[in-house]
Amino acid sequence: MTETHIASHALAALIPGLSGKRVLLVGDVMVDEYLTGDAERISPEAPVPVVRVEGERHVLGGAGNVARNLCSLGGDPFLVCITGTGSGADLLERLLDAEGIRHAFVRIEGRKTTRKTRIIAGRQQMLRIDREDVAPIAPSSLDAVFGVITDCINDYDVVIVSDYGKGLVSQSFMERLTVLCQNSSSRPKILVDPKTPNFKWYTNVFMLTPNAKETSEGANLPVGTEEEIVAAGQAIFDSLGCERLLTTLGPRGMALFEGRDTVLHIPTMAQEVFDVTGAGDTVIATAALGLAAGYSLLEACMLANYAAGVVVAHVGAATVSPQALAEAIEHAEAPAIRRWR
Repeated sequence: MTETHIASHALAALIPGLSGKRVLLVGDVMVDEYLTGDAERISPEAPVPVVRVEGERHVLGGAGNVARNLCSLGGDPFLVCITGTGSGADLLERLLDAEGIRHAFVRIEGRKTTRKTRIIAGRQQMLRIDREDVAPIAPSSLDAVFGVITDCINDYDVVIVSDYGKGLVSQSFMERLTVLCQNSSSRPKILVDPKTPNFKWYTNVFMLTPNAKETSEGANLPVGTEEEIVAAGQAIFDSLGCERLLTTLGPRGMALFEGRDTVLHIPTMAQEVFDVTGAGDTVIATAALGLAAGYSLLEACMLANYAAGVVVAHVGAATVSPQALAEAIEHAEAPAIRRWR
């Protein structure tokens, strides 16, 4: 079986080139809210614990976390998203401003701004409360979104679609975006972080970045073995007509389909795994910046693999800095990239 090596020093030398690269990001943004405290008694009203809240924290989630990852690596994302019109949207805007993320909201009257509230006592999550609307947005709102995208599309070589199933991405959305990119002067590559129920909409994009579970569900095939992963990936190629596919396999690394019949396996670079939350956001953000910098797909995905190895060593949705990414590459042995097909 053929093996390929990319020297660590050569890969690390690519990191400064990510700085300042622009990526257009369109997707579902949410606020992750954490209420923390102690639960020392049971409520007299019902047999449930009473959590006395002592701390409150808000962070960007969904496509917002992709934007955070782009920024942390020195990139320059422009985020286009939908929100409601109330205090939730105002909070979201403050969080984006605090992170220095350029953005454009399409505010929809009567729609909730997605917020996920986690109530934590000690180290135990007691409850999660979701405030969201997942119904598809109205045609007028979709027109407003594309008004923003059309005004700036020629300035970008890469577009990320971050689909969390909150009503922005639809068949009409994907069709319009694909046509717009094909007709633009920059002809940007579309990268999609998919939501399994929406797989059928992602036709003719440049690359999808599903995890193993999403790959299995999208292809309706198992992904337990090397042969099964290849077969599932080929089924996705056949049904969607995408140009590339990057399947993240957790501790097994990544399967990079450079085409339907050309598959490379990249072993994981994670030294310790505490929390995989947000690792997919890191992967697509890093790969997108690498492509925007003009690097090869393999080089971009190798950087993404190392970046994911850094963030899974932290609890919660973490980001990676250029320095941390360089250190991870420097201290790890260069992986042997095997050709699966």
